[in-house]
This record gives sequence, C-alpha cells and structure tokens, in this order.
Amino acid sequence: MRINLLNTPIDALSMAETVDLIDRAIARREQLHHVVVNAAKLVYLQKDRDLYESVVACDLINADGQSVVWASRFLGQPLPERVAGIDLMQELVALAHRRGYRIFLFGATEEVVCKVADRYAREYSPDLVAGWRNGYFRPDQEEEIARQIAGSGADLLFVAISSPKKEIFLNCYKELIRIPFVMGVGGSFDVVAGRTRRAPLWMQRCGLEWLFRLVQEPGRMWKRYLFTNLLFVYYVLREKLTGGKQAADIPHKGDPSPPSRY
Repeated sequence: MRINLLNTPIDALSMAETVDLIDRAIARREQLHHVVVNAAKLVYLQKDRDLYESVVACDLINADGQSVVWASRFLGQPLPERVAGIDLMQELVALAHRRGYRIFLFGATEEVVCKVADRYAREYSPDLVAGWRNGYFRPDQEEEIARQIAGSGADLLFVAISSPKKEIFLNCYKELIRIPFVMGVGGSFDVVAGRTRRAPLWMQRCGLEWLFRLVQEPGRMWKRYLFTNLLFVYYVLREKLTGGKQAADIPHKGDPSPPSRY
C-alpha cells in the first residue's frame, strides 16, 4: 500500500516487510531503487523539481523520520512505523551475509568508507564487500564511477552522499549500474565508522533525533532544522486544513505519482 503525504508517495511498510520485499527482489534479480524521506527532505521536495522527480521515480519509499509517521497519522493515512535508513542498512548488511550477497559502499571520505568496509569485513566476512569508493568526485567522473560499481559484482549498493546529489546521481545512472538493490544512506557511514553518534533510543522514539544532531553540529545544522521543521509543520497543517487543494505554489503539484511496484 502506498500513501500520499505532501504530494509525495510513501510506502506503508514496516521494517520487517521492507526487508522481506528487498530480499525477494534481490533473489529474483530485479532492480529495486530505494529511498527514505524525513521531514527535511519532504520540505525540499516542495520546491526542488529535480529532487522530487528523483525521489518519486524510486520503486520503494520509506518514512525515515518519526515526524513523518506522526504526520501521516494526523492526516488520516497512518504509516505502520518508522523505517530509519541506517537501521535498514544494518539489517540488509546482515541479510547479505546470510544470503551470500555482496555489497558496494559509495560515499563519505576515503578514511570513513575504508573504516566501514573494514568493520563489515571483520564482523561478517571479507567476501561481503565487493568494493568501495569515496564520495568526492567531479561531474565528469560520474559515468566512470557508475561503471566501476556495475563491474564490482555487488548485489546491494549503499550510497552515503548528501541530498539531492545522491538521489539525482542514482536516478541518472541506475540503468547503467544495474545492481539489484540501490539505496541512499545519507550520513550512515559516519555512524558505522564511529565518527558521529546516533541519538539515544528514547530520543529517536520521541522524534528528537534532529535535536541530538543539532547539539553535535550546531554551526552546520541550526539553520536547516529551524527552517525545515517550521516549514514541515506549516505544510502538514495546510494539508490538514485544505485537503491538499491549496498547493499551487509547489512546482510539481499535479504531476502523476507512480504507483508502488509491490
């Protein structure tokens, strides 16, 4: 089942259902392009057409933020639970080890991505990691990187590059990459490598993970969270009051949202 929140399709799936769906798609060798959305990304989608088109072109869209789950319930389209990108990545790495799948890690700094590759190789198996590449490159290197990933023999690709760069890259090159499962994971590599910490579980459940990040990186995050959080509340209230009928200022309003493949 797929709901529509702030003109954005989101799949109403639990973590277990998401992992099972991905497992079956990989076993069938069907390409599945995945993305998560949180409050900030939903705000950016209201104005950024390239990002919007890259997100809605994905086969599977999960709600990463607890605030998105709360908004879905407030708007009468309840999502079952939050499916955080980093938690899903960890579940899928463990799944890959059990099934004999291989992963490719793309993004972050060279130091961080090497640490992630080393950690997974030690925790699971050296055969798990088909390859890795840092996330710093020139536009003229993009096709070469896509071909490197395609030739790695990986079954799952995790991309730790900021939005909207990763969404646009994946949407542009997914046909060349042709790996069964492709997923953007934001700053997850930094967490796995031990460079940054996740909020305590109680803060995650209370929708306060953004506050934990703000305390860790106030100079970089304060403006993002101040404006995006307020705008998210505004958009949700507007949709509640108008039923989404007064969104003429959104450039993609009226564009068709593709149905879920599952």
